[in-house]
Amino acid sequence: MASVTGASATTLQLPLLPLKNVVLFPHMIVPLYVGRERSIAALEDAMMHGKQVFLCTQRRADCEDPQEADLYRVGVLGEVVQMLKLPDNTIKVLIEGSSRALIERFVEVKPHLKVEVALLDEEVQPSSELEALMRGVVDLFDRYVELDKKVPPEVNLTVRGVEDAGRMADIVASNLNIGVTDKQDVLETFQMDARLEKLSTVLQREIEIRDMDRSIRQRVRQQIDRRQKEFYLKEQMRVIQEELGGEEAQLSELDELREKLRALELAEALEDRLLKDVDRLERMPPGSPEISVLHNYLDLVVSLPWHERSEDVTDLRAAEAVLDEDHHGLKKVKERILEFLAVRQLTKSPKGPILCFIGPPGVGKTSLGRSIARALGRKFVRVSLGGVSDEAEIRGHRRTYVGSMPGRIIKGLREAGTRNPVFLLDEVDKMSSDFRGDPASAMLEVLDPEQNKHFSDHYLEIPFDLSEVLFITTANVYYSIPRALLDRMEVINLPGYTPEEKMVIAREFLIPKQLTDHGLTDKNIEITRPAVSTMINRYTSEAGVRNLERSIAGVCRKVAREVVSG
Repeated sequence: MASVTGASATTLQLPLLPLKNVVLFPHMIVPLYVGRERSIAALEDAMMHGKQVFLCTQRRADCEDPQEADLYRVGVLGEVVQMLKLPDNTIKVLIEGSSRALIERFVEVKPHLKVEVALLDEEVQPSSELEALMRGVVDLFDRYVELDKKVPPEVNLTVRGVEDAGRMADIVASNLNIGVTDKQDVLETFQMDARLEKLSTVLQREIEIRDMDRSIRQRVRQQIDRRQKEFYLKEQMRVIQEELGGEEAQLSELDELREKLRALELAEALEDRLLKDVDRLERMPPGSPEISVLHNYLDLVVSLPWHERSEDVTDLRAAEAVLDEDHHGLKKVKERILEFLAVRQLTKSPKGPILCFIGPPGVGKTSLGRSIARALGRKFVRVSLGGVSDEAEIRGHRRTYVGSMPGRIIKGLREAGTRNPVFLLDEVDKMSSDFRGDPASAMLEVLDPEQNKHFSDHYLEIPFDLSEVLFITTANVYYSIPRALLDRMEVINLPGYTPEEKMVIAREFLIPKQLTDHGLTDKNIEITRPAVSTMINRYTSEAGVRNLERSIAGVCRKVAREVVSG
């Protein structure tokens, strides 16, 4: 705040009435509602001793029991014009400010605040500079009143009729819709030319803000008027179509499509482009080949999970139980998934690792991905990349081609219905490349956490965020995977099962599954440990358990035939 000088020798001891969010200026009359006990006591004291009271503003409005440090030093000497007690024990009081005053010291704090104040005399020396400042403030206030409709027009006439510079400045400051700090700054500025300069600065700032606000409002109004006009014309078209006897179902479907597009909350430019596509679809003549192409595209956009996501399982023990229930062994893989869950809970980051399971056929790479999805509580999507040689299978086709479609990544997300599924890319080592492109190169963007936040599908042509997807790839060998692609993945080896592990898997997983699949029970067949050991050692020679499962299935089929034959 500005330093205050010019205090006269006249001092008074008066009750103090602290104000919240209000700055009173001399010659102003304001109504106040008083409810605090000390403030009521101050008013009662003032009514018994000349009706004079000192009013100053609190530094913080939330302070209910202000002390010396909570109050500004400069305030206004006021006179109680009228006081009325209300039924709720509060007091409505009308106070007129008379002159500025400065707190010299605090005399009492109970039962109310009482201070000794020094009156401040305003000494105004007429000059051409002062006259120029006054005219500048009046002109700026005229412009302010035009922009701020909350200020009554008669105030402007009052300001123009006041010749006293101090009174004119106080009237202007009291009618400005500005903060308490700015008003207090004007109140504490005693030098008249400095006070008028501060008012000019504040007025210039407020005029610029209101000009900008008016410009924004006009742009919004124009946009609303344009949309209302479009709505009116479309309603007219709908009525005409009804009179002609058709097309009403198509119109209602397009309106529904517009509402779905607006509900996606995409970027404004993307939303406008998609709505223009709907308008173009509406204007197309029946039978146009472009209708199905454009309609399929818009249906894809509204069916993608832009904001939908699954809630992850936060119970590590429950997730561990799911993994143990579906797979025996694989300790390293299970630990990695549980570590991911733990880190996710601590960081709240949606990004997940990109895991690559490498191992021989039949060791459970694909089924492990499904178990991971169940343990996380997410949707599961599987895409087989074996034999894929076209880049468009990953990125999609451009819509200029006949029969164009989105890529497998976008298709999988639409099927999942959430933006954070577990996405299994199976047989990633069996992709190939030809004249149609290299799908492995397209996978570089999909599997790069720094790039897939804005994955671009050629068909969709709208960036889609893949950063929340948990990608899992599977492969049988290292050497077939491109080096750059392998570098983006965390490789976890799944070695072949030992005979002991195969025994546990057969008894706990495979035999119960095959009995159920063949309609058998424990009463129909019992496969003993020696029998399983014989199958493992003599009839199957593999790293996984697929042939072992086939052998168990062969036994179950023969028993099923005997059961049916009697």
